[in-house]
Amino acid sequence: MASEPAVRMIELVLARIVLRDQERSQHILLKERDGKRAFAMTIGRGEADELQRIVQGQAPQRPLTHQLALHMVEALGSRILRADIIDLQENTYFAQLALAAAPGEPPTMVDARPSDAIALALRARAPVRIAEPILEQVRSDTAGPDPLPPGP
Repeated sequence: MASEPAVRMIELVLARIVLRDQERSQHILLKERDGKRAFAMTIGRGEADELQRIVQGQAPQRPLTHQLALHMVEALGSRILRADIIDLQENTYFAQLALAAAPGEPPTMVDARPSDAIALALRARAPVRIAEPILEQVRSDTAGPDPLPPGP
């Protein structure tokens, strides 16, 4: 029985955070690390604020939710290896965090909202990746293997 080929994962960087006062939904722009493809994602205000704190190197006086979650992972003897955006259904992204407890052990995959997974991975200095078919589906640039058709 042949196994399915592995989906190619593309590493991303956080290119921009768009914060809008008076708005509940905020936006981030994620770009492939070694390329030109990019896409925007809508996230909540709390996650956008956390990403802003990470980018600016700010540490709150007391742990907030993402810092608490990271401290709990580490206190249990694990670490965050990466955040993977693995699916898109009805305009909703799905992600997983890869956690490692011991060297040589396969990672434990934990389902997460992409915005939380990205915040935790960045806080842990771990990579953020996306499945290439998802990136091709959502990218908003004109680069990539299949150029986007010209606009109307």
